[in-house]
Amino acid sequence: METFGNITLYLDDCMDVLRTLPDKSFDLAIVDPPYFSGPERRGFYGREYSLTNVRRVNYHKSDKWIIPGAEYFAELERVARYYIVWGCNYFDYHFHPGRIVWDKCNQSSSFSDCEIAATNLFSSVRLFPFMWNGMCQGKNMNEGRIMQGNKKLNEKRIHPTQKPVALYGWLLTNFAKDEWKILDTHLGSGSIAIACAKLDLNLTGIELDPVYYQGARERIMNYLYEPKLF
Repeated sequence: METFGNITLYLDDCMDVLRTLPDKSFDLAIVDPPYFSGPERRGFYGREYSLTNVRRVNYHKSDKWIIPGAEYFAELERVARYYIVWGCNYFDYHFHPGRIVWDKCNQSSSFSDCEIAATNLFSSVRLFPFMWNGMCQGKNMNEGRIMQGNKKLNEKRIHPTQKPVALYGWLLTNFAKDEWKILDTHLGSGSIAIACAKLDLNLTGIELDPVYYQGARERIMNYLYEPKLF
């Protein structure tokens, strides 16, 4: 376990960590567990070459991802009062009816137009548009349909299923409260940690793969300790 300010990181199996935690240790769990195997063996998501014949980056090849079952989700509901679970449509589990839809604004690509999360924060559906299509990324959290004009400001991809910091920023700004404790059982690229650091929220993040853990750790450290320009 390592702690950097309000960010606590575990390099461990999330199930081993969850079993040690008391009931309702966290206010909100935002998780993005793997729902199929393949990207981790290729080191990238989707086809090797895009429709425009651009070869996808090989981030890192890891062991087979562990696809969570009912035991994982039961533990998640035990330790967290509220949850947001990405990829809910791929899991055979009875989630609360609330849904969050992330519109990737990438209808011209071969990837999914959106991703869906289940939540017990509410019973309706909420939509967040943010462009996330190769080098085409949204401008900011409030102007997600507008492409970031300066590619140098794009987030560096270090994980095959990486999500943007802006997505987590929007989730936390709209649905988390001050002093809430946040949990992420599949840290991946660490985007949620940067969003939590920006909003001064406490996060516990767990990652099983040592290469992804180190990549996320370095990304978080760079954000926390690099000089800020005002």
